[in-house]
Amino acid sequence: MKKAIIGKKLGMTQIFLEDGSVVPVTVIEAGPCTVAQKKTVETDGYDAVQLAFGDVKEKHMTKAEIGHFKKAGVDAKKHLKEFRLDNASEMNVGDVVSADTFAAGDKVDITGITKGRGYSGAVKRWGNHILRMTHGTGPIHRQVGSMGANSSPSRVFKNKKMAGQYGNEQVTVLNLAVVKIDAEKNIIAVKGAVPGAKGGIVFIRNSVKA
Repeated sequence: MKKAIIGKKLGMTQIFLEDGSVVPVTVIEAGPCTVAQKKTVETDGYDAVQLAFGDVKEKHMTKAEIGHFKKAGVDAKKHLKEFRLDNASEMNVGDVVSADTFAAGDKVDITGITKGRGYSGAVKRWGNHILRMTHGTGPIHRQVGSMGANSSPSRVFKNKKMAGQYGNEQVTVLNLAVVKIDAEKNIIAVKGAVPGAKGGIVFIRNSVKA
């Protein structure tokens, strides 16, 4: 069954399991999310629900966003995301999705925006080796290295790993295990690391490969 929720990354910590082993976890404030729109096969050609997360003041919203929530008759929220859920046809506008949608032991895929690292060199961006520090290499230890032959092909091949914009892109990490859930506080602890900085918005879905 397809399940999903919007959350906010709070940071990382570690949890001790009953057998005494320690597990690194990412703590996520998952929900509560309100159903702000429902799409059906009759009107849109497919079943889906639009979830809304995060309280926001109306002065920080556009008139179109304010109108969207007033039409639905729900409180304004900061973040919207559409999900195609198996039970979307059974859900209605105004329904609340909370952290207890998932349970400890579930496998999930988490999508987030990675930290932006700006314009970075090939060593930081791609993990290239630095050039050796001896025999006159000079002040170019962290440069990209050889660009290719001279007369043939007389150009640099496409997809050459060079310096450039690094980070600030959408990344999905697959098959992370849910270690613990606190339904009262809407907290989900997931084993391992999740893309993004503290306070970043993440989308949690049940795993497609589990």
